[in-house]
Amino acid sequence: MDLRQLTTLIAIADHGSFSAAARSLYTVQSNVSGHVARLERELGVVLVDRANGRMTEHGDRVLERARRIMHELEDIVSDIRSREHDIAGDVRIGVIGTVARWVMPPLLASVAARHPSVHTIVSEGSSSALVPNVASGLLNGAIVHLPVDEPDMTVVPFFDEELLLMAPLDHELANEQRIAISDLHRRPLLLPPGGAALRRILDRSAAENGITLIPQTEVDGVRLLASLARDGHGAAIVPATALRAETSSDVVMIPVDGLPRRRVAWVRRRRPNPTPATEAVFDCLQLTVADNLQHQIGLHPPV
Repeated sequence: MDLRQLTTLIAIADHGSFSAAARSLYTVQSNVSGHVARLERELGVVLVDRANGRMTEHGDRVLERARRIMHELEDIVSDIRSREHDIAGDVRIGVIGTVARWVMPPLLASVAARHPSVHTIVSEGSSSALVPNVASGLLNGAIVHLPVDEPDMTVVPFFDEELLLMAPLDHELANEQRIAISDLHRRPLLLPPGGAALRRILDRSAAENGITLIPQTEVDGVRLLASLARDGHGAAIVPATALRAETSSDVVMIPVDGLPRRRVAWVRRRRPNPTPATEAVFDCLQLTVADNLQHQIGLHPPV
């Protein structure tokens, strides 16, 4: 097995065919086919479905590790160059969508101003999707909701966020300044689907307070929940970070006593040590959060 074979496999996955991979690698299709065939013989499995150019199940497993290896090689280069010259290199970070909308614009501006040779690659997703990619090395770090069950992670808390009821102006609770969770007993709500992290928090809080939450509709996605509430389709319990872009004169945000706060944190692998470029982005991230935290509704420094 050599790096050319792994690079070729990645190119096929990224470009969708042997011929397109060959063009991206500035080689001929026979070379691409040869590299893949030799890798398949060595591993004893079929990696690419020749009929459609897609990865097989074995191919997906090898592809994930191949990307990780290539990222590690890139990090070695950027690490050494950064120690000899200005900080440089790629930094792959993940972020939950509700935080991305107010953190990413000032963060990217800060990184560009302070470290122009650092290239930031941002992936948006849920905490459950981002954490495994940090653990596998596909991401250098991520902003996620806690808890994180991976034992080999460094966790740096950023802030705590309230869970608030977002309700249209014609909702029966819209005139309340503050409510208790018991006020939501058997009231239809826009809720995440069963098993989602936020739904587990809500169901646990409901059980602890002896009430039942009734889903009017189950929606997978916090931002979509907030958008539906804003457009008058019902009331939803959403984290405070979902409110900034959705806030308008068409909804009210009501604190709910009995709901816990959710902690948002930066996570990365303990080993290997972060590259100088990753440390530089993290430093900018800490400053960005600190500068903007006080301007966000329902967010609090971690205690």
